Amino acid sequence: MGFWLSPMIAFLANFTVALLFLLSCTYFNSTDAYDALDPHGNITIKWDIMSWTPDGYVAVVTMYNFQQYRHIQAPGWSLGWTWAKKEIIWSMNGGQATEQGDCSGFKNSFPHCCKRNPTIVDLLPGTPYNQQIANCCKGGVLNSWVQDPAHAAGSFQLSVGRTGTSNKTVRVPKNFTLQAPGPGYTCGLVKIVKPSKFFTADKRRVTQALMTWSVTCTYSQFLAKKTPTCCVSLSSFYNDTIVPCPTCSCGCQSDMAKPGSCVEANSPHLASVVSGSGNNSYLPLVQCTSHMCPVRVHWHIKLNYKEYWRVKITVTNFNHGMNYTDWNLVFQHPNFNNMAQIFSFNYKSLNPYGAINDTAMLWGIKFYNDLLMQAGPLGNVQSEILLRKDASFTFEKGWAFPRRVYFNGDNCVMPPPDAYPWLPNASSRKYISLLTLIMTFLSALTFTNAYL
Repeated sequence: MGFWLSPMIAFLANFTVALLFLLSCTYFNSTDAYDALDPHGNITIKWDIMSWTPDGYVAVVTMYNFQQYRHIQAPGWSLGWTWAKKEIIWSMNGGQATEQGDCSGFKNSFPHCCKRNPTIVDLLPGTPYNQQIANCCKGGVLNSWVQDPAHAAGSFQLSVGRTGTSNKTVRVPKNFTLQAPGPGYTCGLVKIVKPSKFFTADKRRVTQALMTWSVTCTYSQFLAKKTPTCCVSLSSFYNDTIVPCPTCSCGCQSDMAKPGSCVEANSPHLASVVSGSGNNSYLPLVQCTSHMCPVRVHWHIKLNYKEYWRVKITVTNFNHGMNYTDWNLVFQHPNFNNMAQIFSFNYKSLNPYGAINDTAMLWGIKFYNDLLMQAGPLGNVQSEILLRKDASFTFEKGWAFPRRVYFNGDNCVMPPPDAYPWLPNASSRKYISLLTLIMTFLSALTFTNAYL
């Protein structure tokens, strides 16, 4: 009996483990995406019903980018959902559905969109005023909350039909999706929240929505891209070694089976390749390098003073298909609590851990270097920072290099710590002292044997 019982127990144990694994994959989805440097960052979508119509309502949908350093760049966001019943969109301002769908059941007036799962995009700048509303028509671009909070929100208005006409009969949409412009965001469940309140132009009266729904979308770099998008190289004044980006940081040339995946910098057909890359300019067309990253961030320890030390930062664009507008950098280093001065970049401390100030956000100055041009002679921006030495300051063991680097919200690949430029005296002093000890011992041994 015991002989047959042991395999049965083992089978049940394996089955239980497999079942728990499947349940974890089902219930713990990517809405739990977490960024340690921006723990509360998200995009919140507010759906405010402003008035009722004979067969539905008029609503204003607003997206707030509460991420400190991650923005949505061109070609912009696209927002989708699934209707709970058979709703339609009669008309829109400040946005448009990408497809009208099958509206053959209507005879006199045709709706703007009849699809059960519509996808909405922002209108472009320059849209006629009678098609605009506040915070619309930016081409789908949303700036990060720290860089430009005034342009970190986008709105559109829609008139919905074939739905309820009261708070009790209306149904919330479901299955929200956000492309920005590709994958990466996962949206949670729709929640009914307290109605939004609005101030009138003279700030003397407050109105409120009839009903408000809220959806929160969080970002995961693992969902957004199969490979990293940036890497870090290091150098210093005290060592001639330049530590490059790790090989194959963002892919390998040998893995690029499709022709045109990367282009040589001195290729005579470079212009034709770039112009023929199509409309999907957010897909990188990178220069052929050992790291194959669209962007490289270089940290160079430039000078050492009695009470200060100086760092030069250079960002190089290897992407021939994209200019990075309103780019930003995030560095994590313990000496940022003593930032003295920064040249030609904007700076803000993020303080993700409360009182610990070790994280800095840097971005370009408007109309000066806020645009990182595509790969080429002008495809770089640079600045220098001056830091006051704190009590723990040292050049030993790579302490002066950053712990973490982000570009446009994506974590960059760092070189391994054992490859960092080391102080020249740190290893040679130990090596010489050990060699001296060995030579002294051998000489003493030889001298002793000679006179015995």
